[in-house]
Amino acid sequence: MDINATFIGQIIVFLIMLWFIAKVVVPMIAAPISERHKKIADGLAAAERGQKDLLAAESRVDAIVREARARALQIEAQAQAQANEIIEAAKRSATVEGARILQSAEQQIALERQSARDELRKQVAALAVAGAGKIIEREIDPRAHAQLLDKLVTQI
Repeated sequence: MDINATFIGQIIVFLIMLWFIAKVVVPMIAAPISERHKKIADGLAAAERGQKDLLAAESRVDAIVREARARALQIEAQAQAQANEIIEAAKRSATVEGARILQSAEQQIALERQSARDELRKQVAALAVAGAGKIIEREIDPRAHAQLLDKLVTQI
């Protein structure tokens, strides 16, 4: 292989072309590639941050849901306790009312019993006077012997 001037000229043109490409073309291509590389890296970082934010949001949502469930259970327990208190108050009120009605009925019965006894005493006294009148063959004047009748009523 002969080294001649054209070959040396081609080597020089090749070296100049390499230098031109290295100084002018490569920076022109490298800048958009570098910019694209930076955008991709930023996108990946943003996706990673988004993933972390999503995990944090999910944990906050879980905490809020747990808190809401606990609060709902607490409200339900309070409502149940309040319902039990209302039922117990109604039972106490019904018991008191029943006792009052029972006492009133017992008083009414006692009054009616006393009234029946008084009426029975009067009837027994009248029968006793009538019987005594027949025994002694004359009628006893109730007005004249009111004291005697009152004494008889109290003894019966």
